[in-house]
Amino acid sequence: MKPLHTLRAGVIGTGFIGPVHIEALKRLGVQVTAICGSTRSATACAEKWGIPEVYGDYDYQAMYRSPNVDVVHITSPNKAHVEQSLAALKAGKHVVCEKPLGMNSRETAKVAAAVAKKGSPVFAVNYMCRFFPAVLQMRAMVARGDLGQIIHVQGHFFQDWLLMQTDYNWRLLASEGGKLRAIGDIGTHWIDAVSFILGSKADRVFAHVETFHKTRLRPRGEVQTFAKIDPNTMVPYKVDTEDFGTVLLRFGKSAHGFSNGVHANASVSQVAAGWKCSLYLGIYGTKGSVQWDLQQPNEIRLGRRDEPNQVLQRGTAGFSEDVVGFTDYPGGHPEGFPDSHKMHYRAIYQHIASGGQSPKLFATADDGHHEVRLCEAVLKSSRAKKWVAV
Repeated sequence: MKPLHTLRAGVIGTGFIGPVHIEALKRLGVQVTAICGSTRSATACAEKWGIPEVYGDYDYQAMYRSPNVDVVHITSPNKAHVEQSLAALKAGKHVVCEKPLGMNSRETAKVAAAVAKKGSPVFAVNYMCRFFPAVLQMRAMVARGDLGQIIHVQGHFFQDWLLMQTDYNWRLLASEGGKLRAIGDIGTHWIDAVSFILGSKADRVFAHVETFHKTRLRPRGEVQTFAKIDPNTMVPYKVDTEDFGTVLLRFGKSAHGFSNGVHANASVSQVAAGWKCSLYLGIYGTKGSVQWDLQQPNEIRLGRRDEPNQVLQRGTAGFSEDVVGFTDYPGGHPEGFPDSHKMHYRAIYQHIASGGQSPKLFATADDGHHEVRLCEAVLKSSRAKKWVAV
């Protein structure tokens, strides 16, 4: 297998998540050779991170022509994902695309079909929650039968960054991010993590979504995520995406051997005061349960009916052997959000460098396409008030 530092990356997008990709790649020793975005932001980003090639005016096609880019990281707004992904594949570039893969399943099907062609470059969707050591550990426990037959799953993904009427981000606009926002933006992380742990995909949903702020205030121009804005300079607009919702899901037959019909329920909110980034899930089986929260990423709570409950800590007995290769620090030295990105990209780049010989644990184009289809089923279910097949 070739060393990872022989692979070179180009990143599209300079907002919140773009630099997260850049930092993780640099920690792996991967060369980040190109950055693409608006001329001003791309230049500033290149100066900050020491990136030699700058492609302003969002000229991603010019970046794709660079012989110094092997892997493209797409961190642009959702509406550009499919176009930029298809162009990257045509140019022979491997791709890491932010979620969601696209705005609708008709478009994402094109990406899945392009990736399915023989000899296609490696394609991954950035569902990085798979690579928290705790998620990998729970997956191993389910696969091994430690929890017995899985009965049900429950949890939430709560944030409060859009609580106020004056909170603004392009994701609030259906034209920019898609018709489903809270569930599409963060809820799919919960669903993908559960799918990964169970070895199964959701095949039916029953959902209800709500918009609390029917009208919000926005700045006259675009701003960076989490930027502070003077309310006196803002203008009102009608909100066409949801603030929160609840989803019931039925998962199909598992690759780990248990039968289909596992039910799950998830509450998702971007207006939950006090919660910054709480992806919580509990998986309940006939022998025991596991619970985990992203805000406390290094601990798993293991529950039994007739034995004392336990708290498993990363890097210690019961939470170490199954995640070898996906954790770098000893117990008591926390690993969190930035580390999950690093481990994700390590898995992707190892797969590229090994010529496809290493395990494909990352989310694929097919997985990304399924998540978009699921979001469409959630919207349809909420409107029809009934179960809908994915």
